[in-house]
Amino acid sequence: MRKRILSAFALGFALVCSSFGQTHDHFLTDPAYAKQVNKQFLSRKDLATNREQALFGVFNQKLTTQEKEALEFLYAYMPLSDLADYDGDFFLNQVRTAFKAREYFDWGKTIPEDVFRHFVLVYRVNNENLDNAREVFFNELKDRVKGMTMEQAALEVNHWCHEKVNYRATDGRTSAPLALMRTSWGRCGEESTFTTMAMRSVGIPARQCYTPRWAHTDDNHAWVEVWIDGKWNYLGACEPEPELNVGWFSGPAKRAMMVHTNVFGVYDGKEEKNLQTDLYSVINLLSNYTDTRTAKVKIVNKDGKPAEGATVKFNVYNYAEFYPITTYTTKADGKASVITGKGDLFVWATDGTNYGYAQSHPDSPELTIVLDKTAGKTYQEGMVINPPVPQKIKELSPEKIAANAVRLAYEDSLRNAYMKTFINEVDARKFASDNGLDGDNAWKYLEMSQGNWRDIKDFMLQEKNNTYLFPYLASLTAKDLRDTPCEYLVSHLNLGEKSGFEAATPQDMIAGSVFSPRISIELIRPWRAFLQERIDAQYPTQERATVEQIINFINSKVTLDEVANYYKCPISPQGSVELGRADKESRNSLFVAICRSEGIAARIEPATSRPQYYANGGWINVNLNDESETQYPKGTIIFNNSASNIVKPAYSTHYTIAKFIDGDFVTLDFEGDAALKTLPGQVTVDAGYYRLIVGSRANDGSVTVETKYFTLNEGETKPLDIILPKTEGRIQIQGIVDMNSRITLANGTDTSLKDIANGKGIIICFADPDKEPTKHVLQDIPNQQAELNEWGGGVLFLVPDDKVSTAFDASVFKNLPNQSVWGRDNNRNLLNAATDALQIEFSNNFPLTIYLSDIGGILYSSEGYQIGIPENILKTIRAEAATKNP
Repeated sequence: MRKRILSAFALGFALVCSSFGQTHDHFLTDPAYAKQVNKQFLSRKDLATNREQALFGVFNQKLTTQEKEALEFLYAYMPLSDLADYDGDFFLNQVRTAFKAREYFDWGKTIPEDVFRHFVLVYRVNNENLDNAREVFFNELKDRVKGMTMEQAALEVNHWCHEKVNYRATDGRTSAPLALMRTSWGRCGEESTFTTMAMRSVGIPARQCYTPRWAHTDDNHAWVEVWIDGKWNYLGACEPEPELNVGWFSGPAKRAMMVHTNVFGVYDGKEEKNLQTDLYSVINLLSNYTDTRTAKVKIVNKDGKPAEGATVKFNVYNYAEFYPITTYTTKADGKASVITGKGDLFVWATDGTNYGYAQSHPDSPELTIVLDKTAGKTYQEGMVINPPVPQKIKELSPEKIAANAVRLAYEDSLRNAYMKTFINEVDARKFASDNGLDGDNAWKYLEMSQGNWRDIKDFMLQEKNNTYLFPYLASLTAKDLRDTPCEYLVSHLNLGEKSGFEAATPQDMIAGSVFSPRISIELIRPWRAFLQERIDAQYPTQERATVEQIINFINSKVTLDEVANYYKCPISPQGSVELGRADKESRNSLFVAICRSEGIAARIEPATSRPQYYANGGWINVNLNDESETQYPKGTIIFNNSASNIVKPAYSTHYTIAKFIDGDFVTLDFEGDAALKTLPGQVTVDAGYYRLIVGSRANDGSVTVETKYFTLNEGETKPLDIILPKTEGRIQIQGIVDMNSRITLANGTDTSLKDIANGKGIIICFADPDKEPTKHVLQDIPNQQAELNEWGGGVLFLVPDDKVSTAFDASVFKNLPNQSVWGRDNNRNLLNAATDALQIEFSNNFPLTIYLSDIGGILYSSEGYQIGIPENILKTIRAEAATKNP
């Protein structure tokens, strides 16, 4: 009897242990959450049935319970782009590499399940193209950071990132991490994607953080947060500092009105959520950086009753438009709110037809917005929008700054040594000469291709006798040249030539609008053969499909889905057809791709993003969803420059126009349009109701805005005078700097500020040329080169000696004013004198840009980067001249 009791006890104990072991072996240990994930997984599996084997055949392999559940989690919530363009083996490799890092590093065992699930396992950071960077990065970093603390490892990984990638502005397509490493530079969104993946590759939870748009200046910024021992901390991506929670953007972040991040999957974290859907959430991180307030509004109809289902956009002014930092849909009470910074917001509300708006200030109570406006009324308004005021930030010791500068210089040398392996001009021209190619064009495209130069060289070699070679390359973006394989370029060009083109196609349109694989901002893939086969199978008796047939093919084969592709990563044309589902932008690109595959010239129109095809001597609009809207009546707008403007207004810097669509104004993208390079400038647009925004930003970041609402009728030509609003306030001396102060020029000679000023004033830019903000200013100043040359005063770029690196080369900054000189600020003597005079606590928020009068009075100062610094200096110089010569 006793033996039976013991046996029963042993059996029960074994069952308990078995049960415990099974729970422990699960990746999703909460049964309720696991059930939710599985339900969503099955739903996504049904949605992606057209790619069932490519995506889900991986489950036929031998998988552990954790691998199976982790895969189900990824499939349950991945956007359409990933279901369409990648396969199961890729995602399984992501899972296994993430688990390998968790086991390899000591900190992997300390990470909570939900933090690991959302911020380590997930293979996507934002809208980047995907690759196997996680595996490559893990192999490169695992020995380098093994044995470190989690914090030490995070700082070290960022140093590794800086060895590989540095900042440089580029276009809006986000490169895959390995493509970025091959190029060795990218914009902040790419740097932060790269760094986030590097952190995740070694098992450190990481997320990319964005301020969608700054309030105190134009532009935006992205950086990285890392989870270290239970707390989220921030760092500048590929911009290593000696400590966490330090970066050049620390000061600007305290003036932000929003910092947010996307979280893959259903997330139950404590952060405030701006948006929660079945697939993802957007969480509000602003309180990690600055003091906040809650902006509240109540939306009512004309009858005073709450407006349920109204769209509410909380906007900041940026790039001459009102840009939403978050969007909310009202419930039955008509209310909406957002946690934001202590600056002004422009709040817009609409029910799709009627609209209303109000300005929310830091001390505003709950505002009531009445939807009492409709399209058609002509009127004009003005307002001043104020950003949050500057705040103090964390200071590092001079010793730490100096030691870090030494390390950064070494890392720059490693990256620069790699970049020296790129083809040089001498070799490029010899290659061109040997193969009968134009030397200027060959060098132009090889230089632009950077680390991808071998592929572009091979393409040139294969197509050296093709008359379309250089026009075809000209149709590509610089980023295409940096990350497109040779075989993809050959495939598109050769298949395009083989299928031919319509006889009426202009010769100068063939390479760019028929043969070219570049459509919008998608990654170039070899889709042409696939599409030709599908269309040939659909219409086997025709030489080429008609536009009507192409539209019918897309509408019958590819369902429009504006929800599930939430990261907005473009779906490839082939992926859209294979999956049978795509967002609007991807379907539009598919139309262009099929047209080109069939030899029909087609494009995405730049200003409106509409698909178009060429016929009867012009571009014809296409609307895949409603053919009745295909043809839009047109009107013409002429923008005139006012004689009172002290600078030439630029589109997207000083002014924009936006068309009223579904209750809101949608900005037309004419940035960089040749028609508006000089004013008067003329554009042809759809007839309709419009809003003109013209804004002037002051030195404190505030903006004086004038808005004009008007109707453009069919066939009408409407002149619009762009008059930059006057900002209130007088020129005021902010401090005094001794004009006899001595500095050392880059050539080793000593001189004084007075000598450089040439009897006039002097612009001094205290620069950290290795960091993004300084580079932004150096890229902006050439826009006012002619005016500064004419003025003739001094222009000095001064680098503190602790920021000087052996890799720094001032010659890379082109088209600066003729009188520009570079110097070295020993021991920060002049920088300290300037900050003392300004009575500011400078926190390495480079660049510090000042304008001194001929007697050393500081008439202008700007700490950190802001759009319009050169323009504001010119305004100051001219205003100063006016006070001397009334």
